[in-house]
Amino acid sequence: MITEMTKYTFILLTEECEGFLEKLREYGVVDITRSKRPVDTTSSGLLDKSKEMNRIISVLRKVDYGKSEDAEAISGKAASLQLGEDTIQIAEDTLSAIEKLENELGALSREMKSRLLWGDFDPESLSRLESAGYRIRFYAVPQKKFDREWENNYPLQIINEEGGNVHFVTVAPVEGEYDFPVEETDAPAGSWKESAAEIDRIKTEIITRKATLLCLKDRISELEEKRKELLLELDMYLASVSVTTTAEDRISIFEGFAPVADEAQLCAEFDQMNLAYIKEEATEEDNPPIKLKNNRFASMFEVLTGMYGMPLYSEFDPTPVLAPFFLLFFSMCMGDAGYGIILFILGFLLKKGSGSMAKLGPLVTTLGIGTFFVGIVLGTFFGINLAESSWVPQWLKSVMITGEIAGYSSQMVLALGIGIFHICLAMTIKAIGYTKRFGFKQTISSWAWLILIVGGICIAGLAMLGVMDENVTKWAVITIGIISGLGIYIFNDPGRNPLINIGSGLWDTYNMATGLLGDVLSYLRLYALGLAGGMLGNAFNNLAGMILDGIPVPGLNWIGFALILVLGHALNLAMSCLGAFVHPLRLTFVEYFKNSGYEGKGKGYNPLTLDKSINE
Repeated sequence: MITEMTKYTFILLTEECEGFLEKLREYGVVDITRSKRPVDTTSSGLLDKSKEMNRIISVLRKVDYGKSEDAEAISGKAASLQLGEDTIQIAEDTLSAIEKLENELGALSREMKSRLLWGDFDPESLSRLESAGYRIRFYAVPQKKFDREWENNYPLQIINEEGGNVHFVTVAPVEGEYDFPVEETDAPAGSWKESAAEIDRIKTEIITRKATLLCLKDRISELEEKRKELLLELDMYLASVSVTTTAEDRISIFEGFAPVADEAQLCAEFDQMNLAYIKEEATEEDNPPIKLKNNRFASMFEVLTGMYGMPLYSEFDPTPVLAPFFLLFFSMCMGDAGYGIILFILGFLLKKGSGSMAKLGPLVTTLGIGTFFVGIVLGTFFGINLAESSWVPQWLKSVMITGEIAGYSSQMVLALGIGIFHICLAMTIKAIGYTKRFGFKQTISSWAWLILIVGGICIAGLAMLGVMDENVTKWAVITIGIISGLGIYIFNDPGRNPLINIGSGLWDTYNMATGLLGDVLSYLRLYALGLAGGMLGNAFNNLAGMILDGIPVPGLNWIGFALILVLGHALNLAMSCLGAFVHPLRLTFVEYFKNSGYEGKGKGYNPLTLDKSINE
């Protein structure tokens, strides 16, 4: 549900603003209306600096040279380094230097490789030889084009015949005519030993730079604190520049919001400050910030609501409906009880950890529990078909959904049934929500469609079950048709020309007929993904069994069997988790939110506080 807010308007002298904002930070519950984006060069600078700090922190967290061939040299160098205080600047300079040095190292390695083909020589000796009247010319030709007669006709020395080319030199007087059948190539700038020496120098410099990063890694907590302070400074600055000033900038006016539950305590604090303020109930027109308040189960899924967008103040919080359906959808897409056990264990381990990943522990655990029970109902355990396994007790098989309904898989029919129910629920919420926001007169069409679709489904179900006889069914259909038809085609916009209303109703009918059919069929992915994951898991089981029976070496066959099972199911689990997360989100964000009329254009609750998270 959406927490009710109280709107506060604060009036105070301009010179008192900074102290007042500091007080609000201590309270930690008042959301001062402010921009979410930089508004000037000062705030832009603070934000850019915060982003750069975050980048440096991310880079330093990944620093690990334990598996590097220079690990011992880097550690030894790090132990002797004495670094300055400006961590950010040192890190930036070091990262830039490492990138430049590694590029140079790559170029030198390529150059040394080419120089190795010419052997070891002294460029100064070549210069002295040329001064004496003789010049060395360098050639490189493919082996197929090299004529062995050249060795008899010219003063020629082959240096290298590797790599498909022949590298050779000739000696001839500087003066006089000289002619050779192929064009000479550029002489190497130096010997390979010179390149090797330069490569050793650069490698030593890279080791020093990496040792610097290793030392800086110990300052991550310090950087996190500095970034936290920077974010608080940015938050305070954005709050301070949101003020409205009057009376030649002597009086400042702030607007803020806080939960109604904190109203009594806040008012008592404000009264002690002798502060001039006005409090009133927040309304939709005020666009107050949104703070969600749900039970322990639903609150785990609030992060998914935030991914789409917070509700408007007058909307319903979609989280209580999103939570159970996302759990159901995820579990059906996974569709394997064995994978549910692994997710449960993974969630338990995450919960025992620390940081942002620990917050996901309860959600992963819950998804694992749901996957386990839904997997039992669908009859799959690590790719094994439980319904066809003789070792599974009959009472457990009785709860599994198997067989066919009207020639279609029962599980497929279940997925479509869940989709129909989900969309009908969305339409019901839309009708109620729009009536609350805009009044019944403006939502007649929504109610008419709801009566037609939900009423039609209920009557069809009752008739198929034999609860309603043929005559009652006929009159019920006629009644629903008349009521819905009037609402859809005649009174969809009371006060407007009836002919325009009829045209609008026909257009809505076309959109409903095509849109609802596509929306319902989208829920087939719940069946398809679960089926695909189960079939792939079963394929890995069969492959592992073939390895076990096919390798005649005792022990080796069991190793192959275990590797296929572990790696195969690990891959299948990863793919299933990805699909089980993305597709339920699509069913929620597209099919459900569209039919429920959810906009998600609200802004999140962001009070001034002394404890601003740095993981933004």
